[in-house]
Amino acid sequence: MISQVESNSEIYERERIVLETIKNNPELHHNALLKQIVPEFMAKTTFEKTKDSLLEKEILSVSSKGNMKFYVPIENYEEKLQHRIERNTNNSYHDLKLKIKKLDVDYSHKDIDEKIILANFLLRNLIYVDNGFTLLDSAKNPRKTLYHDEHLTIQQLINHVFEIVRKDKDFEIIFPTIVSNLEIVIPPVSLNK
Repeated sequence: MISQVESNSEIYERERIVLETIKNNPELHHNALLKQIVPEFMAKTTFEKTKDSLLEKEILSVSSKGNMKFYVPIENYEEKLQHRIERNTNNSYHDLKLKIKKLDVDYSHKDIDEKIILANFLLRNLIYVDNGFTLLDSAKNPRKTLYHDEHLTIQQLINHVFEIVRKDKDFEIIFPTIVSNLEIVIPPVSLNK
């Protein structure tokens, strides 16, 4: 767990350095930005990966002037992020509902490893989608649950996945593996560990 936290903190630090450098030096084109950051803060490939990640996350945008590229932080980032979370959460929500509808027919015909992978995929993604709706509830109105119906449906879908697993002939092998792999998305006993 520590190595994951350390690697995440390194990613956050690199993103912060690139964003801060761009914000403080908006006139720097790609190569000048590269010279400012490399090698003092990170390697060239790390800079490129970090910059590409920020572009992919729509935190930065790129514009060209002649043959030079300039990066700027996205305006109204918070609002655009909320729209992206809403779009992705809704799309995932509807995709998961369709996949779970097929589960009744397909699940029993899969081998044990496929059953474990599929159940873990569905449960983990249902929890992520529920988290997406919780983030949206918090951003839009922290005093009211706007996505009440979606939260309830996700709760029912999670139950449905567990019911399919419980009824399966390989339940005693599958269930412990599924539950042990869900520890990734279940809160720890204590945050102090």
